[in-house]
Amino acid sequence: MARQTNSAREIAADISAGRRSVVETTKAALTRIEAAKSLNAVVTLDPERTLADAVAVDDRLRSGEKMALAGVPIVVKDNIWVGGWRVTQGSRLFADFIAPQDAVAIERLRQAGAVIVGIGATSEFACKGVTTSPLFGPTRHPLDPTLTPGGSSGGPAAAVAAGLVPLAIGTDAGGSSRRPPAHVGVVGFKPSYGAIPYGPGFAEPFFGLSVIAPIATDVADIALAFGAMVGADPRDPDSAVVAQQAQGIGDQRIAFSPRLGLDVAVDSVVEDGLASAVDRLSAAGLRITQRNPVWPADATEDAIMPLQHAGLAMLYSDTFRTDSTMFDPDVARQIARGLSWSGAEVAGALLASAAIANAFAAFFTEVDLLLTPTVPCVAWPLTQIGPHMIGGKPASPRAHAVFTSFVNHARLPAVSIPCGTDQRGLPFGLQIIARRGQDRTLLGAAQQIEAILHS
Repeated sequence: MARQTNSAREIAADISAGRRSVVETTKAALTRIEAAKSLNAVVTLDPERTLADAVAVDDRLRSGEKMALAGVPIVVKDNIWVGGWRVTQGSRLFADFIAPQDAVAIERLRQAGAVIVGIGATSEFACKGVTTSPLFGPTRHPLDPTLTPGGSSGGPAAAVAAGLVPLAIGTDAGGSSRRPPAHVGVVGFKPSYGAIPYGPGFAEPFFGLSVIAPIATDVADIALAFGAMVGADPRDPDSAVVAQQAQGIGDQRIAFSPRLGLDVAVDSVVEDGLASAVDRLSAAGLRITQRNPVWPADATEDAIMPLQHAGLAMLYSDTFRTDSTMFDPDVARQIARGLSWSGAEVAGALLASAAIANAFAAFFTEVDLLLTPTVPCVAWPLTQIGPHMIGGKPASPRAHAVFTSFVNHARLPAVSIPCGTDQRGLPFGLQIIARRGQDRTLLGAAQQIEAILHS
């Protein structure tokens, strides 16, 4: 499947200079999406509305308005409100839901001239590490349709990787917009918690974790989208101001942790690929030392999963008790598990989350950037919830997600950039993490690291 050749920056520059029109650019994106139906990356289209929006952006340009994302076609994940569009969370419960208004982030993207061309697939309630849902079925990997792109932002990630659009917007509460980009070979950015206002939108099963997360083919387009969405808004009490000035990478203390200090399995191709990448960065002059965060003894993903389960149970237990078959079977199991947790066990998960955040805070008093794998493995068969084996060992269903969720609990910014491929050409990613609020410094460093690795 051919990749989109133009970046968001190039499209916006061409349109702003009058070298192409928004309407023709939008029509071309809709044609690509239609031709890629089998990928199942984009699950809802509204061409009439989309073309009307494109005409409006062309009119704004003719009136002299300057827009950073002028005419850039984007796909938005199926759990973010886009006013007037069907947004379902991949759930039968919301099959006919029409979003009453834009989320703040979507409002800001529209103000910047972006044109929404479709809604990207998600797993139900964004609560699985693969992208399949009761409403729409599975999303396929652009490089191999028998494989999954991961989840839960698999639709947006696959849409960018397949060249349907140059930019997509996902969400990330445990790695959902870093792992799929790593699996399909694009860039995914999880901002600091609160950097981009979250909502108005659906009630979240994740307590204080989920963020709006741009996905693109390179870091510069990520930075462009972030610049359009970032900034506090009174409608979101958790939204916050992030640092305006980026620090140069030459002054940064950079740590490399091959397993994030965890006793977890990693495929040898990923381990070797990350080590090679770090060697190249060191040879280019970056100051990198191998160093692991020190975690409390009970810091595991199992310790914090009760928060997701309890959140799902709180939101959907009434329907679940009436008819559990309304839900994806794996989500139904999570709801059932959530109903079984005691209040003390949920409180314990909150304490484990806080302990993880404190451990990361201590680590970042002594380093500025942390390099880790984004994923311990490449993509796996579409019919499996996770790979059966990682690093030559039997893998639990969440073993593929070990390197991302702690970052959410610490509310830190992190970006995944392509780092290598296995012998079949399947990608994996390098995750770069920074202190909370240092999003611009992180993106600046990621651009330089990306340039070194791609040189």
